[in-house]
Amino acid sequence: MSKNSSLNGTLSHQVEAYHGWKKELIRQIGRYRLWLQDNNLFSDDISTRIRNGLELLVEDELTIAFVGEYSRGKTELINALFFSDYGQRMLPSQAGRTTMCPTELFFDRNSNSNYLLLLPIETRTGELSLQQLRKQPERWVKHDLDERDPQVMREVLAEVARVKSVTPAEARKLGFDEDMLENDRAQPGQVLVPAWRNAQVSIRHPLFERGLRILDTPGLNALGSEPELTISMLPRAHAVVFLLSADTGVTASDMTIWREHIDTEHADHRAGRFAVLNKIDVLWDDLQGEKYTQDAIDRIRSYTADHLGMREKDVIPLSAKQGLTARVRKDTELFERSNLGQLEQLIIQRILMHKEQLITQNLINDLLGMLQNSQAAMQNRLDALNEEIQACSGATVDKKAVRLLADRAQRDYEFYYKKLITLRSSRRLMDSQGEALKQLVSGDRFESHAEAIRKQMSSSWTTLGMNRSMENFFELLESDLNNLMSEGRLAEKMVSAIYRRYNEDTRARHLEPIPLRSGRHVIAIRELRKKARRFRISPANLLTEQSILVKRFFNVMVSEARTLHQRVRADVERWPSEAMLPIMQYSMEQKQLLEHQIRRLRDMVRNDRDGRAERERLHNAITDLKRQLELVDAMHKQIRKPAPTMIQQKVVNLSGAL
Repeated sequence: MSKNSSLNGTLSHQVEAYHGWKKELIRQIGRYRLWLQDNNLFSDDISTRIRNGLELLVEDELTIAFVGEYSRGKTELINALFFSDYGQRMLPSQAGRTTMCPTELFFDRNSNSNYLLLLPIETRTGELSLQQLRKQPERWVKHDLDERDPQVMREVLAEVARVKSVTPAEARKLGFDEDMLENDRAQPGQVLVPAWRNAQVSIRHPLFERGLRILDTPGLNALGSEPELTISMLPRAHAVVFLLSADTGVTASDMTIWREHIDTEHADHRAGRFAVLNKIDVLWDDLQGEKYTQDAIDRIRSYTADHLGMREKDVIPLSAKQGLTARVRKDTELFERSNLGQLEQLIIQRILMHKEQLITQNLINDLLGMLQNSQAAMQNRLDALNEEIQACSGATVDKKAVRLLADRAQRDYEFYYKKLITLRSSRRLMDSQGEALKQLVSGDRFESHAEAIRKQMSSSWTTLGMNRSMENFFELLESDLNNLMSEGRLAEKMVSAIYRRYNEDTRARHLEPIPLRSGRHVIAIRELRKKARRFRISPANLLTEQSILVKRFFNVMVSEARTLHQRVRADVERWPSEAMLPIMQYSMEQKQLLEHQIRRLRDMVRNDRDGRAERERLHNAITDLKRQLELVDAMHKQIRKPAPTMIQQKVVNLSGAL
């Protein structure tokens, strides 16, 4: 598919601008690394910190989940947004139940290839979670996708919608509520279930290559029968697009999906939840006129917003079918009428802006702090060179003045040298403190909690006992994290005291410690605990036999807790060395610059130098140093440039003011 995709709407342009902004940040980080090396200011600590920042940018993804009951047009909307270039529907979206299993669309940048991976539904009876099964490629059925032949590709992708016939008992074993399944007319007494548990579609597309990831979910029955989808995959999406149909309005099953899986206090959709009122073309009435049609759309939009408890501007009325047709036929008027562009605009304004804010908070502020350190060190070097010029103002070098400068530089050097020794011993203290923190959230500790709970649940005879065991698991985790926060606060106080003394001694007011930020993990575990309570009281689990319930709890809740725990551990392992890095970097840079200065000044004292030649040499050194400071300043300005959506917001505000 051509890079100049016919998806030339605002979404495509803005994702490209977002990608360009990230690319420029990566380029500036590379420039800063080279600049540090050129000026002998590089260290292993700084290298690690820069590498962490680059990984954040390179691995950055943006996930949008499309959720709704069957036949609301989720897949048709995805076809309209991303696959109109092919001139046909690539994902199965004809009338009736199409997407039967959760389907993830992305581009696999590691393999650089198009493929469809399908996980057999039978894996639900095993011990492994979806997350664990992703690491076992042999359990998946793989089909290559040839983008040069869209018709064949479409036929292969149709496999996502395949169903199979099973007995009601088998359906129950697979986690389905048989009352919500279709009967198999060809085999009376049997029911139809999805053939696949999960589909992964890697497909080359400009937006997917830029890190966009789409989660296409099945209807209510399939949502409820795949707990991992609702416990971890959906809540982790950056945004949710909830599909409703203008011809049915908000039905009871729509409201069930909304209340139980989207509008929940534990979901992390910080970038937004949007409702799409699809199929508005059924309201188009050419006989009554445009105003009549618009009034009808406005009424159902207002009604939908009231029912969902949303702002009206977050309910987008559109026609995915007409939007797709318009794009394939390049019909601008029909595209405008379909209103697909409004959804794209909302994705830009809210979702991309959220991602830009995260990068600014987690990376740019960190980088700017490092650059400020480097600028301060170079400015000190420049001030020292200007003082040296004064000592060379006569016909010959004023050796007494130079000696005084050298003595002062030596004292400063010894000061920073001692500071570094003190800081290294403080860091060793921090490392031992870090070890104590790591013990509280070690992998072994987590697994011992999990094993103890498995035994409790397996030996429990009552539902009450099972519930108490599940609750106990989260109590153990929360207790560990509360202890971590308590110990972490003591460690942070120690770091703050080190910085306070350092800033008083050096007058380096801009230096601040990097916080541990363990509180966010406690919140995440508490939210998971709430989900676990809902998991326990769900009818499907209350009626499940003990061994299957234990397996399901571990596959879903414990697996998600393990993922959260690994994040805590990664933060705790990084923090002790990162906390001290700003003052370590500043001290090291000052020491190295003073080292150069002392060597130069001692040389001037030892040798008879011509004042004019020495001034010329110093002027050259100052010119070079000013150029280095200009380079840092240019990098500083480039990194501080606002992200694309922020620029767009300013433009919108300005035009509004006019």
